[in-house]
Amino acid sequence: MYSTSSTVRRRPVSFTEREESPNSNLPIKQIPGNYGLPFIGPIKDRLDYFYNQGRDEFFKTRIQKYGSTVFRANMPPGPFMASNPNVVVLLDAVSFPVLFDVSKVEKRDLFTGTYMPSTALTGGYRVCAYLDPSEPNHTKLKRLIFLLLSSRHSKYIPEFHKSFSVLFDNLETEIKNKGEANFNNLNDKTSFDYLLKAYFDKDPAETKIESKGSNYVTKWLFFQLCPLITLGLPKLVSFVEDILLHTFPLPPFLVKSDYMKLYDVFYTSAAALLDEAEKMGLNRKEACHNLLFVTCFNAYGGMKILFPALMKWVGLAGEELHKQLADEIRAAVKAEGGVTLNAIEKMPLTKSAVYEALRIEPPVMFQYGKAKKDLVIESHDAAYEVKKGEMIFGFQPFATKDPKIFDKAEEYIACRFVGEGEKLLKYVFWSNGRETENPTEGNKQCPGKDFVVLVARLLLVELFLRYDSFTVEASTILFGPSVTVKSLTSVGSPSQ
Repeated sequence: MYSTSSTVRRRPVSFTEREESPNSNLPIKQIPGNYGLPFIGPIKDRLDYFYNQGRDEFFKTRIQKYGSTVFRANMPPGPFMASNPNVVVLLDAVSFPVLFDVSKVEKRDLFTGTYMPSTALTGGYRVCAYLDPSEPNHTKLKRLIFLLLSSRHSKYIPEFHKSFSVLFDNLETEIKNKGEANFNNLNDKTSFDYLLKAYFDKDPAETKIESKGSNYVTKWLFFQLCPLITLGLPKLVSFVEDILLHTFPLPPFLVKSDYMKLYDVFYTSAAALLDEAEKMGLNRKEACHNLLFVTCFNAYGGMKILFPALMKWVGLAGEELHKQLADEIRAAVKAEGGVTLNAIEKMPLTKSAVYEALRIEPPVMFQYGKAKKDLVIESHDAAYEVKKGEMIFGFQPFATKDPKIFDKAEEYIACRFVGEGEKLLKYVFWSNGRETENPTEGNKQCPGKDFVVLVARLLLVELFLRYDSFTVEASTILFGPSVTVKSLTSVGSPSQ
């Protein structure tokens, strides 16, 4: 157990420390907080996190209590899923990036945090997301993912237009018939279908999964992520939810049949890429499970959260922003004679609007790493010693809304990253790395980082080529925001 003492001392400055740390004169403080009694402490923190306080309040109250954005706590799920829920929490933009440095932190089996879902959910394999870069298969698998992304880049824009034109047609019809439309439901199906077409040139409707692909994937995602979420049920039944979702893992056999239907589609659709995987020295089945994971968990899971978030923030920003985006998008498309990469690169406000959504509501909120050696981690005001083997956890929405970095950090400001604002992109961390850095075979940054930013911009392009403005209502569901589109104002037309 660790004391909450605020003992302070100055760190002796060595040449090595000066190289690694420009603020080496910061006082070293003992990390505040404690883990409580074994078993009891983790349970208490879990109940506070999910039910008594709620996620954001859990972190805010501890920042206030300790006067620090670095402290000790237990992270869910705790007993009996996680053998050790003890973590050092990082909640500011200065300390957070240590989690990207694979020379300092190990990433083995930490993709979902202090627990790891059963490999029965991924065909019996530890997929690339759970591998540390030091493991031999990490390089091969990430190289395969890069090959997938690079080999299909010419399909991204035309397939997006085809798929999301249908989505907006359906939105219009639903608003006409019901007076409003649920964006999430249409986005889920459209995103999954788009990815299968763009990545593998396969229409799901022509396979045995037909129109059910997104439903299969959402159920599969739930079995992996349910230890980290709450259903928002009344407090009277929260105890039952806590037992079912956070105490024991849900049995994988309940989703095996659906998963294998997805796997069979990927195995046939990705045949050419799997041939290349075997040439790289990868097992064909293992490669297929990885392609399924990167498509369904990483890409689809990201679009499932990011696209509603983008619709929410841009929708709530109002007509003035809508006019600015529409003018920029239409002018660039007209100048280039269509929606092309060159046209998209001439839309700085559109790109900034996407980055701002990724900053204020990142699709991946949690980052973990285990200290490979004794470390000194700095925040804005102090330095803290972390021992080798300790688990480090960062909650990204607090780091990317750090008020010491971002002016009006809690507000969505679409033009934040235009012009001189681009310098702030190094504090946008959604991809498990800085936005100013690039994924490589030797790091854990998302290999589809540029793809995600591209398709998010394409969503705005398709939206404002069709509409002058739109209105939304937003709430929160399991995996992120839920968006109801209330009206769409077509170009030159009144609201629907």
